[in-house]
Amino acid sequence: MQDLLSMLNALHRPRLMMRAARSGAEDYRRTIYLPRILGYGVLPRHGGAIVKLMEMEAELEHQRTTSDASYNLVRHLDVLIAMVAEARLLRAAQAPV
Repeated sequence: MQDLLSMLNALHRPRLMMRAARSGAEDYRRTIYLPRILGYGVLPRHGGAIVKLMEMEAELEHQRTTSDASYNLVRHLDVLIAMVAEARLLRAAQAPV
């Protein structure tokens, strides 16, 4: 999982987007927001959720950087918020007691 967290740390997005994502992650509730983003059903573990979110975010980032008309900023922020929050939850789960 450390490689997964390293990959997240290597992401570089506009400062304002990341500030909004970190702020939104404070109010993140996994059971409410994650099904809305990933689809309903059994929630994946933190690592699995992060992988799916990273794939979704990469597509949204591509749309953003290429000025794609179908780009949705709100959706992009939702995915970034979930990524930041899931990473925090993963780090907390890995922390020694």
